Parts: sequence; C-alpha cells; structure tokens
Amino acid sequence: MTPEDMDLLAALGRARAGLKIDVDKTYVVESRLAPLARREGFDSIEALIATLRAKREERLIWAIVEALTFNDTSFFRDRDIFAHLRDTVLPDLSKARLDQPIRVWSAACSTGQEVYSLAMAAGESRDVEPGARFEFFGSDLSERCLEKAQSGLYTQFEVQRGLPIKQLVKHFNNTDDTWEISPRIRQSVRWKRINLLSDLSSLGTFDVILLRHVLDGLEPSLHGRIIESLVARLAEDGVLVLGPDDQLTGAAATLLQAGDPPGVFVRGPAAREAAA
Repeated sequence: MTPEDMDLLAALGRARAGLKIDVDKTYVVESRLAPLARREGFDSIEALIATLRAKREERLIWAIVEALTFNDTSFFRDRDIFAHLRDTVLPDLSKARLDQPIRVWSAACSTGQEVYSLAMAAGESRDVEPGARFEFFGSDLSERCLEKAQSGLYTQFEVQRGLPIKQLVKHFNNTDDTWEISPRIRQSVRWKRINLLSDLSSLGTFDVILLRHVLDGLEPSLHGRIIESLVARLAEDGVLVLGPDDQLTGAAATLLQAGDPPGVFVRGPAAREAAA
C-alpha cells in the first residue's frame, strides 16, 4: 500500500465514522483489510483500493470503513466496573424506576460480550428490586459484529477471555468448540446498526450508557461531540460508563466522576441545565 492509499483510507474513516487511523501503521490497516478483500473477491488489497478509487461505491466504502474499526472486546472486561454496576448502579435504578423499565445501551457493542455480561450481572444481582424490568440494547457500526452478537455464538477462546466458569456453565451451552448463550439472555438484547456521528435523538432516553475503550480509536476532536450526544440521551439520574483511562477533553463540564471505580460518570450541572 502506498502513502496515498493510507491517506485515502484515513480520510474515509475519519469522515464517515470519526476513526483515528495512524497512516504510519500500514501493517495494521492491511491486517484489517485483507479478510475483506478476500470476501469481496479481490486478489489483493491493492485491487480493492483501486476499485474503491474507480467506482466510489457506497457499499464498498462502508465495508472498508467497518473493516477499519477496532472491535476488541471480552466478557466482564474491567471486572470492578461490572461489580459496581451489579451491586450499586442497577439496584439504585431498580428502586427509582419501580414500574418503569431500566434501559441499558452498549453504544459500541462490537460482538456483544459487554452487553451480554451486563444482562447476566443484572439477573444475578442480589440487590435489584424483585420484578425490576430491564431493556438491553446493543449497537455498533459493523454489521458483521452485530450479526455475531445477535447469534450469541462464541469460540472457546472468546469465552475464556473474562467469563468466569460459573457464568459459563450457567448461561451457555457447548457444542464442539462453540459456546451458545442461553436463549433467555440472547433474547433480552435488541440490536441496531448505529453510527455515533449520526443524529441519535430518535433513540429515546437510557438509564445506563456504555461507551468503553472506544474513544481512543476515534479522532480526539470528535470526543466532545460524541460524549455530549450521549449525555443528551441519558436520563437525569442516569450513568455513563467509559473506559477507565478514557479522557473527557471538551466534555468535562457535562459530567461528574461518580467515585470509584474510574470511568463511571453522572450528569453534571451543565448537562442538567441543557436538558431542562
């Protein structure tokens, strides 16, 4: 791949999805585009890019952008975060909502492990009010990731990454080297393809929004815009959960750190005034 190819791909990723692509890391981009080139019937990545330049076909553009996204995830990633959600956040919301559902959105869910983890944690929380109802939503830019998430099928390697044996035995069925999450958990989650740069106003309000380990892969200039868009979808007493190392440059006025563990935020005064 030439420097001009890298510049083109970086510009497409930035314009369509806000992706931060290091043009010096050609090997990273090649590793993500090689499977796409094979699926699309091209002999090489160079042939894929040549067709992109010649035709500018929307379907191919989006397939490339989706392939360039970083989709690493695992079950119960950062266990202290999930323990806090299970033992404090979800019980508090269950007491506040009573006859209303608690709406939880994993805003960049990748292949679904995060939102499934939270669904399992909610069902096992000892302090959630009896009869509490949860509505879980998972969204991602990648159609292929969403298809895998919706299937609820995971490899031995994937379930070994963070999933305790107790939950594995309780919530999964094993067939050869594939683990299938129980229909009860799988059917509790609804899925939708969403670009976080798009208008999110039609999604309604959520009590918990997760955007974890995502900001680092996006252009820093867009962090504030994305966080503000999510905060606008957050209930007055809702919780936004980011990665423990995510920085809130440009959005600090709208959020307050909710103590330990790091990465859990509530709406601050500026956000409350904007929503009033």
